[in-house]
Amino acid sequence: MSANEAMLRKMLSRDLMETLIHFGLIVFLVIICARVFAPFANLMLWGLILAVALEPLNGALARHMGGRRGLAATVLTVAGLLLLGVPTIMLGESFATHVKELAAAAHQGTFHIPSPRPGVAEWPIVGEKVHSVWSSASDNLPAFLSQNQDQLKELSRKGLAAAAGTAVAVLLFIGAMVIAAIMLAYAQTGSSAMTRIFSRLTDPVRGPRMQKLATATVRSVAAGVIGVAFIQAILLGMGFMFAGIPAAGVLALIVMFLGILQVPALLVTLPAIAWLWMSGDGSTTSNIAFTIYLGIAGMADNVLKPLLLGRGVDAPMPVILIGALGGMVAGGIIGLFVGGVVLAVGYQLFMEWVDEPLDAAAPHTPEHP
Repeated sequence: MSANEAMLRKMLSRDLMETLIHFGLIVFLVIICARVFAPFANLMLWGLILAVALEPLNGALARHMGGRRGLAATVLTVAGLLLLGVPTIMLGESFATHVKELAAAAHQGTFHIPSPRPGVAEWPIVGEKVHSVWSSASDNLPAFLSQNQDQLKELSRKGLAAAAGTAVAVLLFIGAMVIAAIMLAYAQTGSSAMTRIFSRLTDPVRGPRMQKLATATVRSVAAGVIGVAFIQAILLGMGFMFAGIPAAGVLALIVMFLGILQVPALLVTLPAIAWLWMSGDGSTTSNIAFTIYLGIAGMADNVLKPLLLGRGVDAPMPVILIGALGGMVAGGIIGLFVGGVVLAVGYQLFMEWVDEPLDAAAPHTPEHP
C-alpha cells in the first residue's frame, strides 16, 4: 500500500467518524427536543390552527384600532372565550355529567330500557340480532347485565374516560385560545418565519407558494368545515339545554359529527323538536319559541358555509373526514378538531408536489449543437 493510499484511507476514516458523530448529535438533539415538546404538541398545533383561521378577522380588527395587533388579538380572544368558551364549558359539563350518570346506571342496573318496536327486526342484516338483544335487555335487565358484566364494565370505563377527556379538552380549548392570541399578536413575524422555512425546505420559488397553499387550506378547512360544524353544535346544544332536552351535550357532539360529515343537522333537530312537543313539560309559547330557534339553528350551516367555506382551497371531504375520525381515535376530542386540518394540509402539499411539472424543478442546462 502506497503512502498516498494510506493517507487517503486515514482521511476518509476520520471524515466518516466526524460525520457519524455530527449525525448522532443531531439525532440526539432532535429526540430530546421532540420529547420536551411532545406534551404541548396538540395544544400548540390547535393554537396555531386557530391563529391562522382568525388572522383575517384579527387583521381587520387591528386596522380599526390603529394597527395595534396585540390589542386586537386580546379583544378577539376575550370575545371568543365569551361567545364560544362559555357555551363549550356548559355543554362539556353536560356531556360529562350525562356520560357519568349513564355509566353508573349501567353498572348498578338502575335504568329501564323500553321494548323495541316490531319494525326493528326487519332491519337489513342486523335486525333480528338487534331485536333479540334489545328484547332481552328490556324484559329482564338484571339478567342481561349479569350476562354481559364484562362488556358493561368496559363500557363504563370508556364512558368515564370520555367524560374525563371532555373536561381536559375544554381546558385545552381555553389554553389554545390564549396561545392563538399570542400568535396573532406576532402574526407578521411568524408568517415571515414560515415562509423562510418553506423556502429552505424547497426553494425560494416554491416555498412561498406552498406556504400560501398551507395557510389557505387551514383557513378553508378550519373555518368552512370544522368551524361551521362547531358553531352549529354550540347553537343547537345551548338550545337543547335551555329547552330541557335530555343529553344536550351528547346531542351537540352528534351534531358536530354530522356537520363534519356534511349531513344536515335536521336529523337531530327534528326528533328533538318532536320530543319537545310530546313531553308536555313546557307551555305552548315556549315550545313554539324553541321550535323556531332549533329550526333556524338546524339550518344555520346553509348561511355559514357560503360565508366561511369560500375562503382558501377546498380539500376533499373524504380526506377531512378521515383526518377528523382518525384524529379523534388518536387524540380524543382535540384530535377531532386538529386531525382533519392537518391531514388536509398534508394532502394539499403532497398533491402540489405531485402536480408540479418535472421540468420545472430540473436545473436549466443550455443546449449544445
